[in-house]
Amino acid sequence: MSKPNYSGVFHMVEQENMDAYLGALDINFALRKIVCLLKPTKDITHDPATGAMKIRTITTFKNFNMDFTIGQEFTEDLGPVDGRTCQTTVSWDGDNLVCVQRGEKEGRGWTHWLEGDKLHLEMRVQGVVAKQIFKKSD
Repeated sequence: MSKPNYSGVFHMVEQENMDAYLGALDINFALRKIVCLLKPTKDITHDPATGAMKIRTITTFKNFNMDFTIGQEFTEDLGPVDGRTCQTTVSWDGDNLVCVQRGEKEGRGWTHWLEGDKLHLEMRVQGVVAKQIFKKSD
């Protein structure tokens, strides 16, 4: 059975528990407050045939790029986020993309899934969960 194509441009419409999530990543108070005000856009290019994926998270403050092949571990530079690097693997769990980020923070990772024109993102670290919902551009 084929996997969904995540390609598209998505704009954030909802966010939950981001301050606590950033606190668990040891992000300082001032930066947490700025990040919580941002409305990121995700520009995703996905080739379901090869598993290649590029996720561009674009904000007015900082941008973050993630290029990977689904199922292959890589070293992820999270410098723009929290100054860390980790060993990252993104895999399929049904139609969901599940990311495991192994490094100095336990239980770190995220899950993406699609529901209609909505892209859901659940981020996890040390038992803290934050959620974002993005709506696909027309």
